[in-house]
Order: sequence, then C-alpha cells, then structure tokens
Amino acid sequence: MDITKARRNVIEQQVRPWGGLNVRANQALSDVPRENFVPENFQGLVFADIEIPLSSSAKMFSPKIEGRILDSVDVKSDESVLEIGTGSGYFTAVLSKLADSVVSIEIDQALSASATENLKSLNVNNVDLQVSDALTTDFSNQKYDVIVLGCSLNKQSKKLNELLNTGGRLFAVIGSKNKMRATLITRISENEWQTKSIFETHLDYMKGQEPTAVFAF
Repeated sequence: MDITKARRNVIEQQVRPWGGLNVRANQALSDVPRENFVPENFQGLVFADIEIPLSSSAKMFSPKIEGRILDSVDVKSDESVLEIGTGSGYFTAVLSKLADSVVSIEIDQALSASATENLKSLNVNNVDLQVSDALTTDFSNQKYDVIVLGCSLNKQSKKLNELLNTGGRLFAVIGSKNKMRATLITRISENEWQTKSIFETHLDYMKGQEPTAVFAF
C-alpha cells in the first residue's frame, strides 16, 4: 500500500466530500499516521470509511466524521482543548497538532495506557492524558476553548457547557437512541450559549448517560 497516497485519498474521497473543508485540520489528519493507532487485526481497514472497534465499548471515529468535527470546531493554534474519550489516541494526536494544549480523558485504563504509548512514539508533548470518568471529574474551574466528546449524550450538559471560555465551541452528539444529531454549542457570553444542529449520526452513549439511567449532568 502507498501510505502517502492512501492518506491523501482519505481526505479527497471521504473527508472533503462530507464537509470537512478545513485545510489546516485536513493536513493534520493526513500528517498523523492513522495506521499506528489502529489495532493489528484491523490494519486492512485503516483507511476505510468505518468506525474501527478498539474494545467492546469503544470505536475510532470514521475519517469523514473526524473531518466534519474539526471543520465545525475550527481549533486555533493558541487554544486549549478538552477531549472526552481518548480511545486509540489518534484524534488526540490530531488535536495536538492544531491546539496549544489538549487534556484528554478516558474511562478505560487499558485504552489510555495504549494511547499513551502511541503518542509517545510520535513525541507528542502537549497532551495531558487522564484516566477518569467525565461524569465525576473535578475540573477545578478550568475552562477550555474547544471540547470534543467521543460519545453521545441524551441531552445537553450544563456542566460541560460551563467549561467553555466565552467564544468556545463544544462538539457533541446529542439525542435519543434513534434520533441523534451532531451539535455545535458555542458560548456567546457568561450566561448565553448558541446551539447549532450539524448533521444526523449515531454514537454510543457516555457511560452513565444511557436513557435508562436516572442522572442529571
């Protein structure tokens, strides 16, 4: 396989046609070696338009979703990012190329450990990986410019919304099991947020956010 050509084809045939038009973001997607983050038994599907399983409950985003997320949040080089769901660490590495700093939270210790090794192999040094449950994490009044969720919520999270700096953007998939929408939430002022529905999709729920759970986040 011609890896360079395959990466280019992903951008031109999957990401851009689906609305991932951010040139800087697409370059980062292409520069980070996706194949380094995909489990060995799925190496033949590294560049396929699918969600690649990482564990019984975690998957990698498909390339077109990655591109669309990055297009919508438009990460700047001086911004801070919070990622919920480190997974393989691939999207974390991409975010690290775009942002000043990234905090990435993963509930699965084994996945976080694997992601740590993956990121070390690329000498990524502006990422703080944490093993934690985002539902109970104490963010100690920390604020972020961009927040990306790798799992879905059944409704908007006031706690997460309030972690945004003014002008900050949060990407989340929100809704019921059969009706989920990718959503961009922008903090307009201290007490005002703007919500924009982007596209229909489906992601597994954040643990504790399943519709049967009695929970207020």
